[in-house]
Amino acid sequence: MRLHDGASAMHSCCESVLLGNKDGFNLNNIYFIGLMGAGKTTIGRMLSKQLDKEFYDSDVEIERRTGVRIPLIFELEGEDGFRKRETLALEELCQLNDIIMATGGGAVLMPENRVLLKNSGKIIYLRGKVNDLYQRTRHDKTRPLLQGGNMKQKLERLYLERDPIYTSLADYIVDTGAQSALEITTYIEDLLKK
Repeated sequence: MRLHDGASAMHSCCESVLLGNKDGFNLNNIYFIGLMGAGKTTIGRMLSKQLDKEFYDSDVEIERRTGVRIPLIFELEGEDGFRKRETLALEELCQLNDIIMATGGGAVLMPENRVLLKNSGKIIYLRGKVNDLYQRTRHDKTRPLLQGGNMKQKLERLYLERDPIYTSLADYIVDTGAQSALEITTYIEDLLKK
């Protein structure tokens, strides 16, 4: 079985971004990064309503383009195949204006994705404690990297691997924990006004 790309004929922005050319890129975009379960989609949606911006979830866009769920992409193409599709989606999404986007937790693993995000918007790292992330994701069977074995240990490993990348890339770091989604959204809205 081969998955279709669903990619449009839109010009890839990766080349000019890698050359450091910010012409045509919109720094008023807001991107959420962080591990699965951190609240990127929930907070992103809420903030988009508050700021009257269009909301995108890069994982949902990948599923829309391929016509299948992400676990099936991982099953058929592996993580490498998924990451290539993720980069193609980000290349297009980063060209949009005045958006809020929740990225997949591993989007920052590819250096070209880090450049795309950094050169086209503000990046907010939603940092959650491993135990909180585990509580939020423990019953979720749609996250391929957490399936099979000890889910909490997998989250700990992902946190150790990715936290330094998230931290170095972020314009803002927002710790998530006991606060409600509304409290976090309000805090971010205030942060962006400064």
